[in-house]
Parts: sequence; C-alpha cells; structure tokens
Amino acid sequence: MVLIVLILLSIPLIAMQFTNEVNWNSFDFIVSAGLLLGAGLVAEIIMRKIVNYRHKLILLVATLIILVLIWAELAVGIFGTPFAGS
Repeated sequence: MVLIVLILLSIPLIAMQFTNEVNWNSFDFIVSAGLLLGAGLVAEIIMRKIVNYRHKLILLVATLIILVLIWAELAVGIFGTPFAGS
C-alpha cells in the first residue's frame, strides 16, 4: 500500500519538474500521503473484516467517495469551507 501511495505522489512531483501548473509544497505531499494511506487502511480493514460482499462493496465505494470529496475540497474548495483555506 505504501508503494502505491509513493507511486501516486510521484506523479505531481514529476509534473512539477516540467510545468508551473503543478505547484505543491511539502505540506501538500504530507496531507496527500495521509489521505491516501488513511483511505488505504480503511479499505484494508473493510476487506478483512466485512464478510458480506454487498456490504463490503458499499463501504469501499463510500470510502472512495469520501476520499474524492475531501481531495476536491482541499484542491479547489468546491464547498467553500475554511478547511480548504478559503
């Protein structure tokens, strides 16, 4: 799981070398790593503890939706909360 997070975080790191459109600082990488590792840990717990396939699928999709909503809020502030720095 950690290797996958590192690979995902290497994408913006590499993009920063080629364009000014991607402008992340170390705090952005730390928060992103925490979000991805947290979502991965929750998904791992769901996969191990939940037996019913339907419940497992619903919880995994809910985890993914929550991850995407938090990521979008931090990135562009879709809800306009102080959480996004607005």
